[in-house]
Amino acid sequence: MKKILLLPMFFFAFVALEAQEYKVITSVESIVPSGMGRSRIIDGQEDKDFEEFTSEQTEEDNTRNKSKRGDIRVKNFEETKLLNFYNIAGIRFQNIAANDAVISSKLSAMASEGWELVFVTSGVEADAGDKDGQGIFITRYIFKRD
Repeated sequence: MKKILLLPMFFFAFVALEAQEYKVITSVESIVPSGMGRSRIIDGQEDKDFEEFTSEQTEEDNTRNKSKRGDIRVKNFEETKLLNFYNIAGIRFQNIAANDAVISSKLSAMASEGWELVFVTSGVEADAGDKDGQGIFITRYIFKRD
């Protein structure tokens, strides 16, 4: 009887040790008046090891992080066009619906590749007045798979 109980426990321990992979997809939607901005879904196609760009500061050793910004940059990424929230006439709800359809398609494609959407976070940098013609709405979709 003990042998039968050990086998399932060993199996669950093995499954729990299996590594998980994470991926972040970002959508950037312009909220610049008159439709002058750019909106995209960005999907990095390169892996980066954060440890290559990390230094640890201590009281004894406060050596500056010497990693180069150019080494962090990703040259291989997928860029999907989206429509801007505004056009010359103002906010364009049809553009928002179109972006929703394109983003849904991307999320569905990720799910079909075995990715599970585990977290979504968004933020906005909005127009700050008459002299600020800038603004973006950014959303990060965080996926994982075994």
